[in-house]
Amino acid sequence: MVFSDIIAHQKQIMTLKRALERDRLHHAYLFLGPDGVGKNTVALALAAALHCSRMEGDTCGQCDECLRIGDGTHPDVRVVSPEKGKREITIVQIRNLQRMMELRSFSGKKKVAIIDPARLMNYHAQNSLLKTLEDPPGDALIVLIDHSTGNLLSTVLSRCLRLYFPLLPVEQAARILIQRHGLSEEQANVMAAVTGGSVGEALAADPGELLGRRREWIMRFSSLSGGDLRGAMVLAEEVARDREKAVRFLQWVKDWYRDILVQQSGGTEAMIKNRDMVDRIREVALTLSLNHTLGVLSRLEGVARNLQRNYNRRLILEDLFINLVTHSPHGN
Repeated sequence: MVFSDIIAHQKQIMTLKRALERDRLHHAYLFLGPDGVGKNTVALALAAALHCSRMEGDTCGQCDECLRIGDGTHPDVRVVSPEKGKREITIVQIRNLQRMMELRSFSGKKKVAIIDPARLMNYHAQNSLLKTLEDPPGDALIVLIDHSTGNLLSTVLSRCLRLYFPLLPVEQAARILIQRHGLSEEQANVMAAVTGGSVGEALAADPGELLGRRREWIMRFSSLSGGDLRGAMVLAEEVARDREKAVRFLQWVKDWYRDILVQQSGGTEAMIKNRDMVDRIREVALTLSLNHTLGVLSRLEGVARNLQRNYNRRLILEDLFINLVTHSPHGN
């Protein structure tokens, strides 16, 4: 939770540090970006930088204030997530948070609320929070964390300053996994590639299970034959059942076609993400035209945007798969 120890997101961190130095922090931020890229870590580092008793504009990570923020016991910093056994953040939780924000700060510094993930606030909770966003206490800082704006009220969004946190470059994610979490170089490279640069997902997943699941989905997808409409619709229905699964699957498909493009363009094996499937990539690359591969990659970008906007997942994926199986991949 020390700014200087965070390898990634330097542009976002500098934006926050400049605001700290000038005492120009906005009262509410929305940290947007894929899950597992460090948004929560940056939010806690910001809270610690506000309260650290030894440093200005950063955090020592060792004083009582920093340690209490790290273990979740600081009275002026609260992280709000669904309660155990619950699927949403309720209006009761938000009202309790508001009461905390209205009390005098124990430290004499800002009271910080981190809501993660913000999309799990139900409608009533968001409406309640809106009152605080519209008329915040002078010593309040609210940070909402999520991967998209899709489930947040426009009135809530309009009162937050947005910072976007992209997926980390695979090489950077692998370095973090090696240096901070003790993974071997080989395991870190594979897990960083498979998760698309999400350190959090790489740490949370069982490597064998994740690699096996990715291999199974990619083999099923790459084995869809021309005109197999039923197979395309069945696969779309299975993938679409869970939003996170759909987003991850789509990232795997994008990586798959990127690897095919690398192979078709004469790139080296070191440039391939799915290194455990190189033989299959070479085999498929010979059956596709370069124009087809480029066209699919372009189409996948549009599909990814539609999934982030929470459009109908099944229809989006059905349209993608049916389009792929009904158009010949061969040609110039």
